[in-house]
Amino acid sequence: MDFNDTAEEADYRAKARAWLEANAPKHRVDPADPLSEDAHNLGPARAWQAKKAAAGYAQITWPQEWGGAGGTPMQSVIFGQEEAKFATPGNPFTIGLGMCVPTVMTFADDATKQRFVGPALRGEEIWCQLFSEPSGGSDVAASRTRAVRADDGSGDWIINGQKVWTTGAQFSDFGIVITRTNPDKPKHKGMTMFWIDMHDPGVEVRPIHQASGGSGFNEVYFTDVRVPDSQRLGEIDDGWRVSLVTLMNERLAVGGSSGAGWKELMEAARKIPAANGSALNDSALREKLADWYVQAEGLKHTRNRTMTALSRGQTPGPESSIGKVVAATQMQDLANTAVEMLDQYGILSDPELAELGGAFHGSLLSAPGLRIAGGTDEILRNIIAERVLGLPGDIRVDKDVPFKDMPTGR
Repeated sequence: MDFNDTAEEADYRAKARAWLEANAPKHRVDPADPLSEDAHNLGPARAWQAKKAAAGYAQITWPQEWGGAGGTPMQSVIFGQEEAKFATPGNPFTIGLGMCVPTVMTFADDATKQRFVGPALRGEEIWCQLFSEPSGGSDVAASRTRAVRADDGSGDWIINGQKVWTTGAQFSDFGIVITRTNPDKPKHKGMTMFWIDMHDPGVEVRPIHQASGGSGFNEVYFTDVRVPDSQRLGEIDDGWRVSLVTLMNERLAVGGSSGAGWKELMEAARKIPAANGSALNDSALREKLADWYVQAEGLKHTRNRTMTALSRGQTPGPESSIGKVVAATQMQDLANTAVEMLDQYGILSDPELAELGGAFHGSLLSAPGLRIAGGTDEILRNIIAERVLGLPGDIRVDKDVPFKDMPTGR
C-alpha cells in the first residue's frame, strides 16, 4: 500500500485544486439536502454540475466522446477528495451518473445514448434506480413488477407494479426499472430492464417520510405504463445480467456513512459533567472510543487499498462492501451512545439547543436506514464471506424453481 501520490497524481491534484479554488462556491449555497427536498432546491446543484461538465470534471473516467475527460479512476478519486474541501451544493446526480446512465451506455442503442448521456452529465436531467420492492427488499431477483406485451401488436410493453425505497424519484426525469417478463422461468432468468419516463401519467411517486425528518426515499407505482420496445435495456428475460452491471457500479457510486464520528463524540464527552469529572473519564466510554478509532483506521486503510489498486490501474474487488457494513453499524452504535451520554439532555434534538446542532440525533435516526439502503447488512456480509473470504455460498433452494411456483406466504 502506497500513501503518496505519484508525480502524475500530484500534478493532477494541484491542477484540480487550482480549478476548484477559482470556481467552487465560497460559501455553501444550498444548505438543504437535495435528496430530501423538491426540485426547486436543485438550481445550485445543476449549475455546479454544468460548470464541472464544461471543464471535464463531471465524470472524469468517461470517454471524451461522451463528455468525460478520458481520465483514470484515481484522477476521479483525487478530484472527489479535493472537491470535498469546498462548500459545493449537494449532489442529486450520483445515482444517475454512477449507476443508471452507465447501464444505458452499456446496453442502449446509439440514438438513446446520444439523447441521454450529455444532458445527464450536464445536470439537465436526473435519473433514479427502480429495483427494490416491498416483497423483495435487497433480493433484486424477487421482482414482481410485471411487463407484458401490449395486445395491439405494436410490440410495446405494459408495466404494472410497485417499487419502494427509490431515492430521488420525486425530482427524477427518467429511471431504469427491472421487471418480471417471464414467470415460467426461475427468478433470475425471467426479468427484463427498461428505461422509463418518470413524468408518464401512469407513474405515481409517493414520498416516504422518515423518522429523521427527511423524505429522500419514495414509493413508486406503475399503472398501465406503456413502454416501447426501443426502451428495453439488454435482451428479453436477461435483466438479471443487466442489473448486475448497475449493482457493480453502485458499490463505487454510493459511499458509506456520514455524520458525527468518534472525534466529535470525544470532544463532546470532555464537556459533559459526570460524577468523576467529565464523561470522558468513564472507562466504558473510553473503551468504546478506542474500538471506534480502530474501526475508523481500518476503514481508512481499506479505502487506501482501493486507492492503491486504482493508482496501479487495477480494479478494486468486493472488499468495498466492507466499508458500508462497518461504517453504518458504527454510526448507529456511536449515535446511540452519544444520546445516552447526554442523559436527560439527550431528548433535545432542536439544532439550536442540542449538542453539535443535533448531529448525533440525526445520525441515530438515519443510521438504521443506511444499514438497509444499497444492500442490507446481511447481503453485504454474504458478499464478503463468499467473494472475499472464499466461504461456501448459501444454499438456494429456489434456484431452479419457476418464479410462478415460488411460495408467497399467502
